[in-house]
Amino acid sequence: MLGYSDTIVTTFFATLGCLFAFVAALTTDVGNDGNAVSVGGSTLNNVISEDPEFTDVIENITVPAGRNVKLACSVKNLGSYKVAWMHFEQSAILTVHNHVITRNPRISVTHDKHDKHRTWFLHINNVQEEDKGRYMCQINTVTAKTQYGFVKVVVPPNIDDALTSSDVIVREGDNVTLRCKAKGSPEPSIKWKRDDGNRIVINKTLEVTDLETDSLELERISRLHMGAYLCIASNGVPPSVSKRIKVSVDFSPMVWIPHQLVGIPISFNITLECFIEANPTSLNYWTRENEQMITESSKYKTETIPGHPSYKATMRLTITNVQASDYGNYKCVAKNPRGDMDGNIKLYMSNPPTTQPPPTTTTLRRTTTTTVNTDGYNHTPLNGIGGEGPTNSVIVIDKLGIKYQSNLNEIGKSEQKLTGSNPKGYDWSKGKDNGSLGLLLDQGSQVTCWLLALLSLMLPNRFHE
Repeated sequence: MLGYSDTIVTTFFATLGCLFAFVAALTTDVGNDGNAVSVGGSTLNNVISEDPEFTDVIENITVPAGRNVKLACSVKNLGSYKVAWMHFEQSAILTVHNHVITRNPRISVTHDKHDKHRTWFLHINNVQEEDKGRYMCQINTVTAKTQYGFVKVVVPPNIDDALTSSDVIVREGDNVTLRCKAKGSPEPSIKWKRDDGNRIVINKTLEVTDLETDSLELERISRLHMGAYLCIASNGVPPSVSKRIKVSVDFSPMVWIPHQLVGIPISFNITLECFIEANPTSLNYWTRENEQMITESSKYKTETIPGHPSYKATMRLTITNVQASDYGNYKCVAKNPRGDMDGNIKLYMSNPPTTQPPPTTTTLRRTTTTTVNTDGYNHTPLNGIGGEGPTNSVIVIDKLGIKYQSNLNEIGKSEQKLTGSNPKGYDWSKGKDNGSLGLLLDQGSQVTCWLLALLSLMLPNRFHE
């Protein structure tokens, strides 16, 4: 017993066969048919001993939308029978023999009369997605003979703007969902990427380079999420398409001051800096202690330098020829619809920089020999000061004066004494510092001076006796 669906299919084919037979009868040209003969003034159709047969299968075709397609149906022993093309899914007769039945202007039919096995071609121009499905080639024999070919129409992806998110503006800390829908055949897949190449921050614990999903959900959005996102649709049929969706995050200004205390001498120029972050872009200006706004002049030059990302900027205030009245507090202010913030910089007077040449070091080598010959007094030269070798000393000269630093080789190794009377027990190895001259005499010179002084005191007494 046939089911309900089987009954419908059987009825459909019976109806379609009757319709095909009726159309074939209307389109048959008996006088020109090679299978008709005239006997005694009447026309009789010869009976074909062999039934028509298909000589080849109909190839399945995959075609991109917009292209043209041609289906071939080859038949032998056709005789007086007719060949028809039908679209199974649409239940439509397209052509019968050389005649186009459908009103679709993109459909046409041709055949090769010189082919041994006559081939009937169904042409579909500018293929659309609606043209996909099974196509039947049918011969109108008593029991209709049918074969099928499948046309698959592939359609490149196309983003549906009505179902896809556009540019969004959200406040920092909110959640946001970006949606993207696309049509095509086969059904396209959706992938998200950032336009700047950075990773997508899903939440505090998840960052990805790209994400395949129709809906991109961003939790507790921050300024780090700000930028353009690409929704990319692809289905293997070129070209892939994308849509750029800009995410703007609003937040009140924030100010960072690299140097809160800045020292500068009088008559110098100075540039003060503040770093700011704000979105939307903030209104930026400078004030003094009295809250009076600083305007551009020969004294002051103000500028705001955009940064990267776009919500960053640098504020600069240049003060030329600083005077005493310029010292004090300066404030950089940033305002936008979400709020305002300022930062304070104190400018104070500092000493001018000094430029001092490096100290010059001069090494002197001196050799001193002193011999005094008198009646009754013979003095032997001091060891280390006489002719036994040079005495080394170092003089350091700078722009403040002359400083002396001793570096004697012998004095310091052993104690040096006179070969005569030394009533005060003076230690000749230590020397003295003559500060009034700004120069320290070396040890040999001091011993010589003391020796001459003693002799000058003793000689007069000798003459007196």
